[in-house]
Amino acid sequence: MIINHNMNALNAHRSMVGNTATAGKSMEKLSSGLRINRAGDDAAGLAISEKMRGQIRGLDQAQRNSQDGISLIQTAEGALNETHSILQRMRELSVQSANDTNNESDRGQIQKEMDQLTKEIDRIADTTEFNTKKLLNGSAGIQGKVTTADGKVEIVGGNGETKTGTIDLAKTSFTAATKSVSEEITITSANGAITQALEMNIDGTNFKFDANTKVEDINKALKNAGINVELGVNAGGDKATLTSTIKGTSSNFEASVTVAGGAATDLTVASGQNANVTAADGTLKGASFTSQGDIITITSGDYKGLELKVESNVTAADSGNSINITGNGTLTLQIGANEGQTMGMSISDMRADALGVSGIDVSTSKAAQSATTTIQRAIDTVSSERSKLGAVQNRLEHTVNNLGTSSENLTAAESRIRDVDMAKEMMTFSKNNILQQAAQAMLAQANQQPQGVLQLLR
Repeated sequence: MIINHNMNALNAHRSMVGNTATAGKSMEKLSSGLRINRAGDDAAGLAISEKMRGQIRGLDQAQRNSQDGISLIQTAEGALNETHSILQRMRELSVQSANDTNNESDRGQIQKEMDQLTKEIDRIADTTEFNTKKLLNGSAGIQGKVTTADGKVEIVGGNGETKTGTIDLAKTSFTAATKSVSEEITITSANGAITQALEMNIDGTNFKFDANTKVEDINKALKNAGINVELGVNAGGDKATLTSTIKGTSSNFEASVTVAGGAATDLTVASGQNANVTAADGTLKGASFTSQGDIITITSGDYKGLELKVESNVTAADSGNSINITGNGTLTLQIGANEGQTMGMSISDMRADALGVSGIDVSTSKAAQSATTTIQRAIDTVSSERSKLGAVQNRLEHTVNNLGTSSENLTAAESRIRDVDMAKEMMTFSKNNILQQAAQAMLAQANQQPQGVLQLLR
């Protein structure tokens, strides 16, 4: 018998220490409710869980952001409700003043009320705020204008930042655009051929086709030359229109057509054509603006995704004119947990001058009738703005619901990784507790075994 190394006691002690440590971890998990209390419990699980926690807290904050956005919209829309009421009263007064049963003194009294109502429209627009941010004085919209023929555009955001881009008024850059000549080319319906000589210059390349050349042969020649242009026959079969369909990346396209030796006819673009930004620096490359309603869609740069609407007429030759543009986004709402998950919105200038009712005159019947039309346009403008705000509010309400659902589902996933199963862990704790007690008992027995040596020493 050996007593210097009590191996049975050492073995029992080792087991007891292990069981004590395991039972301690179980108690820690049971007391905290977490399966992972430190990285050593599950290194990969901890990293995944913390990433999920970041997403969950981001989604919860985005939900609050969206609710704040709804509150902002309700504040603005509530103020515009009163602006609507004022404009309706102004319209009522203008109709009253237009009636010649009123004399000059009567119209003077009507004018006094009209002036006060105009001032109240300005006061509402200048003082309506949300968290000290003014909403209706134009600072929450987007403004910009083209002031020279080189197309320099200055876009001023609601936060006072100024971004500068370029609209090329000399050339036209299109994506998926269709253009046509301003006059049709007569062909015979019998053999589908042109009846007059046709000369075209497309992107600097000249094409000449004699009379009686079939349309399909013309299209084949253009296609073989790499020109994405074709001559299409209309439904009647006796006319043809030269059209181009440019697909894929933006492509400059310039063309002129001479029919039967006549003057060259440049291809034109319809009003409202979308123009896209392609330059990495955010330079605006767009159609030459010819009328109201043209759209600039910014696809790169500081205002990526912003749609700008041309509000006044301009041509490339109007070097002194300006294009007033409005857009959908200097108020940026962070409605997601990650970078770029935002939505833009704007609120137009709702002051009397912007609505066109500043200094309105009802001193004569004719002036009052004109004022009625002007006020009606202002009512329509406010109606459009309120409708836009209502649409954004409805969108944000859906956003709030979606964010709540996403946060809930992600929380459930994070819980499965991070939280402890209390019933299962209690079983483990009970097992380890019993093993710990058994190890203590066996350690006591192992310590008694060396006592047998004393019997040999008597």
